[in-house]
Amino acid sequence: MKDLLVKYKAVVRFILTFLIVYLLLSVAYKFYLDHSDGTKYYPDYFTNLVADQSNYLIQSFGYDAKVVSHANEPSMKILINNKFVARVVEGCNSISVIILFVSFMIAFAGKFKVTFLYILTGSVLLYTVNLFRIAILSIGLFHYPWRREILHIVIFPLIIYGMVFLLWMFWVNRFSKLKSKND
Repeated sequence: MKDLLVKYKAVVRFILTFLIVYLLLSVAYKFYLDHSDGTKYYPDYFTNLVADQSNYLIQSFGYDAKVVSHANEPSMKILINNKFVARVVEGCNSISVIILFVSFMIAFAGKFKVTFLYILTGSVLLYTVNLFRIAILSIGLFHYPWRREILHIVIFPLIIYGMVFLLWMFWVNRFSKLKSKND
């Protein structure tokens, strides 16, 4: 067993680092959600911000859109031409996806400055892609409500998780310490 741990030391270190960082960031985010004051920003600041920014994007595409608080659940409703098309819940705000991305990046870190800048750039890119994802999903649901399942369950998760995967692969192939050791 000891020989296996020595042989796969880098893999074990990666997995443990990833799990520890992911757990710490997830606990911190859960703490934030549990202590979020929903009176000023409903249901929480980030979800409210994502809903508002998505609404702005929808309007910039020429649609009459607005966002209102959902009366029966902690979410924001997106309306296009006064038709309810989607809701933005906590899981839509991209924070959980960014936590996953950051955890991988720290576990697979390269030089500090480059890693930090890549985490920052990647997080902003994921957040921005998520805003476009919500806006396009809402417009798609406005025009094609019968395509709800494929749009929401297949295509749009594929976009956000596909982006995470591409960012990871780019990082591993260009900047990580492992790449430096093998060159």
